[in-house]
Order: sequence, then structure tokens, then C-alpha cells
Amino acid sequence: MSVFAGRTLVVATMHGKERVIAPLLEEQLGVRCVVPDGFDSDRFGTFTREVARAGDQLAAARAKARAAMQLAGADLGVASEGSFDADPLVPFLMSDLELVLLCDARSGHEIRGVHRTADTNVAGAWVTSVDEGLAFAERVGFPSHGVIPRLDEQRAEGLEKSIRTRAELRRAIRALLGRSVGGRIYLETDMRAHRNPTRMRAIQRATEALVENATAVCPSCAAPGFSVADLRRGLPCGWCGVGTDLPLEEVRRCAPCGATASQPSARFGETADPRYCSSCNP
Repeated sequence: MSVFAGRTLVVATMHGKERVIAPLLEEQLGVRCVVPDGFDSDRFGTFTREVARAGDQLAAARAKARAAMQLAGADLGVASEGSFDADPLVPFLMSDLELVLLCDARSGHEIRGVHRTADTNVAGAWVTSVDEGLAFAERVGFPSHGVIPRLDEQRAEGLEKSIRTRAELRRAIRALLGRSVGGRIYLETDMRAHRNPTRMRAIQRATEALVENATAVCPSCAAPGFSVADLRRGLPCGWCGVGTDLPLEEVRRCAPCGATASQPSARFGETADPRYCSSCNP
């Protein structure tokens, strides 16, 4: 049985993330998940850049979890934070790095679940007509995936976050083009979880990783969270046998007592695809 069984866990969200987080944590950890009334996650940073994220991804997730726990008067909370940038293995691809963080004020422990995927529709484009705007929206999966038109790529002026239909989008683009100085406006994908099913799936995957780590017990002190903390690289190329930058072993570490253990990494199999080899694919 999970060491968290029977406890109340606060999910720090205002964008529906409890839909994928709560069922997993309730089933696998035996907790009862709640979402606090009046919780405002936007004050910790917005994808649309009206509010800059304070600190890095981990710091933002930690701040959200602690704020939600304080609001609900609970000692166990979870928060997620996403980040979009170039994939470290395939730099020409954009990727979504999702972090789901469990904070236990009772023990002082934190347990993380992380998932990185290139399956993301994150994108933005300048458009000069309604037709260009609608074409962009279609490419990124609108209306199931949200689109946000704005006068400028950085400034919040003219920001429209509530658009749900093609008719609403058409009207918004036309109105903003009428206000623009240079005859163009900026459209971007809405990366908030409740308006982006692709991202919501990534959050679910990160939650699954959190469950795996939260149920992994340290062999030395029996604390939960005996998770991968480091990678030893050098997975041999499947063609020439030369070591690559892909992980050969995973090193698990217990944060409370510091115990470590290594195991083969199963992420890429027993050998590396030659495309990752500096000898076969210089």
C-alpha cells in the first residue's frame, strides 16, 4: 500500500489538469484529490507572457503546489509545469517538457514525474488576412486545440483567449487586423492544458512517471521517490559499437538518505540507432 494512502491531496490547477492527474493518483496512491476554490495559477506565469514565470520550471511547480496547499489547508499537493523548447536529441524539433511535482509538507519530501515529447502543436505565425489566420488555425488543430490572436507577439494588447469557433476566430482576426499598424497580427497556439488536448496527454504521461517514482521505495530507508536522478551515457551504436550520447544506465537516488543504485536504461533498447552515432552519422 502507498505511504500516501488515505490522505487528501490538493491539485494546483485552474485549467482542468485534475482530469488526468486525479484518477491516476487516486487509483495508484490511494489519495483523495481536491481542487481548491479560487486558485489562480496564472499568477505564477502565463504562456501568453502577460506574467513572466518566476524562477525555473521546478521552482514554478513548487510555488504553485505550496500555494494551493496553503489555500486548502492541506499538507500534500501536486502541481504541473510545462516548458516548450528544442528537443535535446533532435534540435530541429520543438518538444514539450512536462513536470508534475508532488510536495509532502508532512515529511518534507518532493517527488517528480517528467515526460518529454515532440508530440506538440506549439506554434505561432504572423498573418495578414483572415484566410491566412484560418489556415494557421487548421494546421494546429483548431477548434479542438485553442488559438490565440494578438496584435503583437510580445505585448498583451488585443489578446483573445476565449475563442471557440471558426466564426469567433474570423471576427477576432478581422477586428485585430483593423487595429493593426502594419497590416498584420500574430496568432499562436493556446498551450493551456484545458485548451490543448495534446499537451494534456503529455501531462498524463508525466503523472504516470510520478506514480512510478512515488511507488519506488528506497532499499535503504524505505522512503518513497527512489527515482532516476542521473544518466550514464555511452549506449553503443547498433552498427559500429561506438558509445553514443544516449543513456546506457540510469542512476536512481534517494533524496532523504542519499542511497543510489544503477540499472540499464530501457529507453532506447540495448543498442543505439546509428543516426545518434557521431561515427556513423557525423
